[in-house]
This record gives sequence, C-alpha cells and structure tokens, in this order.
Amino acid sequence: MTEKTKRRVLLYKNRSAIFLQNFIFGVEDSLVSTVGVLSGIAIAGTSVKTVILAGVVLIFVESFSMGVGSFLSEHTAEEFIAQQETPGKISLLAALVMFCSYFLAGFIPLSPYLFFNFTAAFKLSILFSLIALFVLGAISAKFSHTNKIRHGLEMLFIGGLAIVLGVVIGTLINKIE
Repeated sequence: MTEKTKRRVLLYKNRSAIFLQNFIFGVEDSLVSTVGVLSGIAIAGTSVKTVILAGVVLIFVESFSMGVGSFLSEHTAEEFIAQQETPGKISLLAALVMFCSYFLAGFIPLSPYLFFNFTAAFKLSILFSLIALFVLGAISAKFSHTNKIRHGLEMLFIGGLAIVLGVVIGTLINKIE
C-alpha cells in the first residue's frame, strides 16, 4: 500500500469515527435525556399534555443545540489539527448526524405518551428507551468488533441510571407540594 493510500484510508477511518461518534452520542443522549426528563415530569403528577409538551420542546431544542455544539467542537478540533482555518464540511456533516440522531431517538421515549394511557405510557417509555439503549450498545460494539452483549448491557445500565435520577427527582419534587 502506498503512503498516499495509507493516508486516504486513515482519513476515511477518522471521518467514519467522527460520524459514528456523533451518531452514538446523539442517540444515547437523546434517549437518556428525554426519558429522564419525561419520567421525572410524569412521576411528579403532571398531565399527559404537559409531558408531551415538555418532550417535544426538549427534543427540538436539544437536537438543535447538540447539532450546533457538534459543529462548533468538531470544526474547532479540525482547525486545531490543521493549525489553520478549514472549510468545515466534515464538521457540518457530523453536526447533521448529531441533529438527526438526537431528533429521531427522542421520539422513542415520547411516543408512548402519544398512543397509550398515562400509566402504560410511563412504563413503556422507560422500557422502549432501555431496549433502544441496549441495541445502541450492541450496534456500537459491532463497529468496534467487541462484545455486543457486554456493550449493550453497559449502555443499558449507564442510561438506566439517568432514568432512575429523573424518577427520583420527580418523586422528591412531587412530595414538596
């Protein structure tokens, strides 16, 4: 393999890693943040309309914020590595991956509130999110050629902690009233 080919392969792997990183981060953060917030608000005794409103606002605002944050941080890193101004095309694509992954994944924990009664929606929101976290961990392990079950359980456990945090905070605030 020529030196030029080696550089192209390395560049391709680096770009692929950036996109994969943004996808995994976007989906994981969306699932954990959205289900944590929704669970905390729901357990506090609010209406389903309030839960849905909070979820939709959270998904739109956070997906935009995460996309912008991805663009700014990736572009800054590109310029740091190059030690000069760069066009930012890769950073823009990475930001789009972040935005889309966060946006779409956010509807996994929100969707039960649109279709089921409040009690069922609360439980299904958590269940769907935990399943999605496990699948995300397994998918990430596939790309890194590591243990899918271990990564799936790791993602499920760590994400599950945020859900517990949302429920605990919602329960505590509900008791203050």
